[in-house]
Amino acid sequence: MARKRKGDKIDGWINLDKPLGLTSTQAMAKVRWLMKAQKAGHAGTLDPLASGILPIALGEATKTISYIQDGLKTYSFTVQWGEQRDTDDGEGKVIATSDARPSKEQIESILKNYSGTIMQTPPKFSAIKIDGARAYDLARDGEEVELKEREVYIESFEIICHPERSEGSHSHQGDSSLSLRMTSEGMDQTSFRMVCGKGTYVRSLARDMGRELGCLGYITALKREKVGPFTLESSISLDKLAGLDDIARLNEAVLLPLETALDDIPALAVREDEAARLRNGQVLAFISRPDFERLGRAGLDGTLQEALVTCNSKPVALVEAEGPEVRPVRILNI
Repeated sequence: MARKRKGDKIDGWINLDKPLGLTSTQAMAKVRWLMKAQKAGHAGTLDPLASGILPIALGEATKTISYIQDGLKTYSFTVQWGEQRDTDDGEGKVIATSDARPSKEQIESILKNYSGTIMQTPPKFSAIKIDGARAYDLARDGEEVELKEREVYIESFEIICHPERSEGSHSHQGDSSLSLRMTSEGMDQTSFRMVCGKGTYVRSLARDMGRELGCLGYITALKREKVGPFTLESSISLDKLAGLDDIARLNEAVLLPLETALDDIPALAVREDEAARLRNGQVLAFISRPDFERLGRAGLDGTLQEALVTCNSKPVALVEAEGPEVRPVRILNI
């Protein structure tokens, strides 16, 4: 006899604004405990030194996590120039230093190199597995970590803050044409905003830009502002979630529907008898002209497409539709 899962059957999303200091797994576990949910997962890892949007899937919504992970993400972050650290963020050890500091114009001149589809080497302190072991575990044990370049996509990348030199700062032009500054605190940092695809490491961007500019660099602050349809404006903090009573936590303003992750795929409404067949793993055939026209009205054009099937406005299954056939891929037990 199968063991009953602890907690309540709760299906949906929590748009969490993760605080600093917690891992994504710790934040997810806290949300699951507060919601008294049987099952939880998160879409896209954030380091403890990063804050911002961490979508938490509960119950059947965990079956839609991949749709969020594959979406675009928006980050704002700050790069400290003049040092390189082994973790490429403020938590690591200093492994190299430079007196050079870039001007805003010099930074802008290289941003084009970090736009569109580019090749990027992940930080050695990352969760990528090498022969079954996490790269960060190998790095912490002092082992040499070599990670392969991978293709990532950056849709937009811009400077949002680069302090001008104060009157007391000094500069001269060196061989690298970078300004050598004696500046007050904050003058050695630049803040950026970036929209990117899955698998892009912000820490790698700071490292690579610092090397290209000849001044070195690492991340000092990182906030994820948007993940697919999840934004900061509609997010909730752990403290606020903890302060709500059970009824308020299940309010539609807090617990978002499973379909939130599926906004950009077609939705096909079916009859109850058709829904029952899909739940039993059967393929639906929309052969008659009226039935085939239903596919067209749902935005299914006959090519292989993913879709959400609903019945009486409730999610039934994630399906693949091709030609007149609709095949169940994942049944949603709502």
